[in-house]
Amino acid sequence: MKNFITHITDLFYPRICQVCGKKLYLQEEILCTECIYDMPRINSYLTSENQVKNIFTGRFPVENAAALLFFKKGSAYRKLIHKLKYKKKPEIGIYLGHLLAEDININNINYIVPVPLHHRKKKIRGYNQSEMFAQGISEILNIPIDTQTLIRSSFTQTQTQKTRYERWENVKSVFTITDKKKFQDKHILLVDDIITTGATLEGCSLALLKIKSIKISIAAIGIASN
Repeated sequence: MKNFITHITDLFYPRICQVCGKKLYLQEEILCTECIYDMPRINSYLTSENQVKNIFTGRFPVENAAALLFFKKGSAYRKLIHKLKYKKKPEIGIYLGHLLAEDININNINYIVPVPLHHRKKKIRGYNQSEMFAQGISEILNIPIDTQTLIRSSFTQTQTQKTRYERWENVKSVFTITDKKKFQDKHILLVDDIITTGATLEGCSLALLKIKSIKISIAAIGIASN
């Protein structure tokens, strides 16, 4: 029934690949088969060196880390993040969460925690893009999402165009824990959209590490690279 409805809808409002713009076939969703095949995946679980985890070495303790894509300058795949954040396409985040969850090699997670968005920015955007990504992971792995324990207490300007030091100064004290007992002795998966310098995830983690015996793993849609 769902395929029939999709087929009828496609006759009038054709679905297109969110990267290349080609019309999607009935069985395709968000991305065409060719763009999925060409996707610049990180696949850190296939190598002896975890490139995502290494970003945070010496900054704060990380149990494990994973990200789906390399987002290189000029790459067509950057459109995915732009559409997710600014073009009212939350379904892209959910879809990418599904893809990562099918590959992820992080075990014994108690809660998935998306990096919080300030309520002002969330109202403007309509949703938190990291929360959409977390939802996709949750749907595959059947792990609950928590959006109430870690909150962003201050509004900050966009991180775009800021240096690594400026990014850290912008977020180092904006995250707050509302219930320290909730995550005590728990392993959480902290989820963000793009890792550039890692400042936002570091700010979140330093707030979370005030909780007794917490373990933190990291997941992101991608890593920005030149």
